[in-house]
Amino acid sequence: MNRAGRGPEPVPAAAPPMADDGRRGDEGERGPGAAYQMFVTMEDLLDKLKLMNYEEDLIRRNNMKALSRHYFALPTNPGEQFYMFTSLAAWLLNQSGRVFEQPQEYDDPNATISNILTGLRALGGSVDFPPSKLKQGYGEQVCYVLDRLAEEALKHTGFNWKRPVYPAEEMEEEALIEDDAELTLNKLEDELIEEAEDFEEGEPFLDLEVLKSQGKKMEGVESTKPEEILESTTDAAEWNLEVERVLPQLKVTIRTDNKDWRIHVDQMHQHKEGIETSLKETKSYLDKLQDEISRTLEKVSSREKYVNNQLENLIQDFRVAQGQLNEISEELEKVKQDMEEKGSSMTDGAPLVKIKQALTKLKQEITQMDIRIGVVEHTLLQAKLKEKSNMTRDMHATNIPETTIGGY
Repeated sequence: MNRAGRGPEPVPAAAPPMADDGRRGDEGERGPGAAYQMFVTMEDLLDKLKLMNYEEDLIRRNNMKALSRHYFALPTNPGEQFYMFTSLAAWLLNQSGRVFEQPQEYDDPNATISNILTGLRALGGSVDFPPSKLKQGYGEQVCYVLDRLAEEALKHTGFNWKRPVYPAEEMEEEALIEDDAELTLNKLEDELIEEAEDFEEGEPFLDLEVLKSQGKKMEGVESTKPEEILESTTDAAEWNLEVERVLPQLKVTIRTDNKDWRIHVDQMHQHKEGIETSLKETKSYLDKLQDEISRTLEKVSSREKYVNNQLENLIQDFRVAQGQLNEISEELEKVKQDMEEKGSSMTDGAPLVKIKQALTKLKQEITQMDIRIGVVEHTLLQAKLKEKSNMTRDMHATNIPETTIGGY
């Protein structure tokens, strides 16, 4: 009995915990079914949430959308899924006996994830994946965390998994009794028909011993007929007519069940016969079409050969002309390139600008050389004048010895 009082649900005999082997390790070690483990975990989580009546305590109170069986296994809306994940994790932590504030829309997601993982570790859960895996709001790690918290919440509430209680199958026994009664009625009908045929051949119609044996056969079957056998005073001819009149109504019609494998086998045989019949007709048409296409291809091939033979000389001339055209085109391209180069060189003013710049620079250098020559000439003139003045002064000097003057 769940918390909502909706009676026993067909839950498994043992708790379906989250298998760590299906979550850890490489894909090669986990096997090919590891990629679908989160779908199984999500379905188990949804069953556990229904046992805790999450629709009344969480969904309706907070005006949320109910979860589907693949909600956290597939990406639909990461923002909404992350909010549902944090809200559901907070509710499960509170159900497990821990105080956890309901996360708000503008809370730091990293801090919220860290608090959820701290609560999970405090309950004995192992965390061997980066917290960023929970930030997307879906995936294997999200399903694992919620499933582990749901297990701890069920343990805290004292829930125990029990074996399912199946209702007694009374309908099958009633069907067997009805089948036995129908078989018995069919046997009685066959015997009555045989007796009617014997009566037409001249034998007595009513046989008390036969009726007694039939009464013994009917023992154990509920009936409204009297237990004692009454001797009939009805005319045999009228009885025969009455039997013929009600005989079609005594036939038992078995309703066909579309789920019966025999019906499917019959349908397969019918479809097979229809396919074979259609295949025979279609094959004849396809064979005719293939023959026509083959003949048409042969005609096209022969006509193509004839055209090629007739136009072989023209084709050869065309090839020669095409080769000459290619040579002329190449020569024309070369002439165009030469003309473009000469035209560009004639219209290009870059060399003239360079010459003007060189002349200007040369003039500047000449001016500088002239200045330097003038300075040198001036210096030389000053030296000569100084030398001349010195010689004149020495010649007029009387106190200077002759050796000194001559030596100069």
